[in-house]
Amino acid sequence: MQNVLKFENSHAGPLHWTTLFFVALFHAIAVSALFTFSWQNLVATLILWWISGSWGIGIGYHRLMTHRGFKAPRWLERFLATCGTLAVQSGPIAWVTTHRIHHAFTDTDRDPHSPRNGTYWAHIGWIFRGTAQMQPQTAIEKYSPDLIRDPYLVFLDKYYYITIVLSGIALWAIGGWTMVVWAVFFRVVVGWHFTWLVNSATHLWGSRRFVTRDDSTNNRLVAAVTFGEGWHNNHHAYPRSARHGLAWHEFDPNWIQIRWLEKLGLFKDVYAYDLKAEAQSTSELRQAA
Repeated sequence: MQNVLKFENSHAGPLHWTTLFFVALFHAIAVSALFTFSWQNLVATLILWWISGSWGIGIGYHRLMTHRGFKAPRWLERFLATCGTLAVQSGPIAWVTTHRIHHAFTDTDRDPHSPRNGTYWAHIGWIFRGTAQMQPQTAIEKYSPDLIRDPYLVFLDKYYYITIVLSGIALWAIGGWTMVVWAVFFRVVVGWHFTWLVNSATHLWGSRRFVTRDDSTNNRLVAAVTFGEGWHNNHHAYPRSARHGLAWHEFDPNWIQIRWLEKLGLFKDVYAYDLKAEAQSTSELRQAA
């Protein structure tokens, strides 16, 4: 099994031409957004960016489905997973499997996107080669057994592109082709790079509050464009914590929304590492000693 898993995360695998084609196509069309600005297009883009990047990727794919930092009703977990597909970063099972492998082997040769294999590799190169984006069933069963028990998530993982097609049709009906360019192509491309910065930049530049076995850092700029996901050293020190911004000055919009939904009774059993409580406990132990 070890040899199989090592191959799964190899960065010497074949080039994925289909992925390369669609990533290049999205980038090419996204450039045209610079010549078709309108406030209507911008508003649609920001709304869908929030839904896909915050509700979908940050809260749904990452803090709920990958790390189980809180519990949500099945219908709400499915809704958040559906929002995540709008980011076009693979289906929920593929995304979660890759991220759980990342945490299991962070910054080692078996990490799907470690900067120790180069900044380009960590940021974007890893989706073009290797098998991180196309994990075999053995890896999925090992790392995401909880997700494959839900038939809706299995379906969504296989046909995750349906939501972006449907949203594109709706946007065309509302605002024409230029709105599709902005709220689909431009938004997706910008969202890709913001998310990839968590894989690359937050393992290269930033501050470190905790001593961890990896190179994770807290990067304020990345946190600002990923709804709080850039407090990465905090996250790697306490992966299950649904709160990533641990200090008052570490703005974490995803955590704020999780707290709101907890108060509304939609989320429960929310786990959040308490930096102040830990500091107080450490201080009391030192005084007692």
